[in-house]
Amino acid sequence: MPAATNKIDLLEVTQREFSKLETLIQGIPDPLAQQAGPDNGPSIRETIGHRAHWIGLFLGWYKDGQAGREVAFPAPGYKWNQLPAYNAALRREQAGMQWSEARQRLLNAHEQLVLWIHGMDECALYGGPMAGARNSWTPGRWAEASGPSHYRSAAKYIRSILRGQTDQKA
Repeated sequence: MPAATNKIDLLEVTQREFSKLETLIQGIPDPLAQQAGPDNGPSIRETIGHRAHWIGLFLGWYKDGQAGREVAFPAPGYKWNQLPAYNAALRREQAGMQWSEARQRLLNAHEQLVLWIHGMDECALYGGPMAGARNSWTPGRWAEASGPSHYRSAAKYIRSILRGQTDQKA
């Protein structure tokens, strides 16, 4: 799917992918959401908590860049090639989170992202690289990567878990 290149398309893909993910997870019971994924991978709850967290990271990156501060990509003390270690630390940090809290965090983060997009004009979203990003991605492209692209990958992963549950019952 090609990346959005304007505000209207960014809002549309953000809402569409969130709606798909929300529909997918709304009926998942707590015990299933807490179970480890395939090969002891992230649970559904961890996946949703992770996605909420990354929206917050993006909004922080944008704010820091606009303020002229150094942007810690992906997070303070971590480099992009250290994402597995960062994500493992995040899983430990969120270990006590309940399923309902993960869903609420995702909803809150999504609402913050949508408000941020609404507050931006076309030029701010797609007129040039995001301040502090050290690459050519625009703020709109970063927003899509942290929101709808992450929603889409989460839905794909969760569907694979749910298919595995169905296969086990057959």
